Amino acid sequence: MLAKVIVTVSGVLLIVLVNWYFFFSKRKEAAASFKEGELQEIKVVVKGGYDPDVISVKKGMPVRLNFYRDETDDCSDTIVFGDFNIRKPLPAFKTTPVEFTPEKEGEYVFTCGMGMLRGKLIVR
Repeated sequence: MLAKVIVTVSGVLLIVLVNWYFFFSKRKEAAASFKEGELQEIKVVVKGGYDPDVISVKKGMPVRLNFYRDETDDCSDTIVFGDFNIRKPLPAFKTTPVEFTPEKEGEYVFTCGMGMLRGKLIVR
């Protein structure tokens, strides 16, 4: 009986820990660097996730996100911006630029091809 209680409590604690990690842990936010009237640009490292995973850009200005994929994991081999109709392969150990111009303010999710790795683009 004691073993069942220990296993149940351990399982609940692990579930709480996993949910906290994926949904409530602090995310890194970065703003794109730019000069007025030029391209907004930021480097994103892909290795078990996106770093940074929250990116702020200005509405109506061209954006270039340079994704450097620092791994060979199958999950991270594609980047998807569903709201912008962008789906691009990310070769391992190379930088792949993704360019677009956000026309509306809001928060937009970007994911890996499998939807497991997630990031957020904030357009202001």
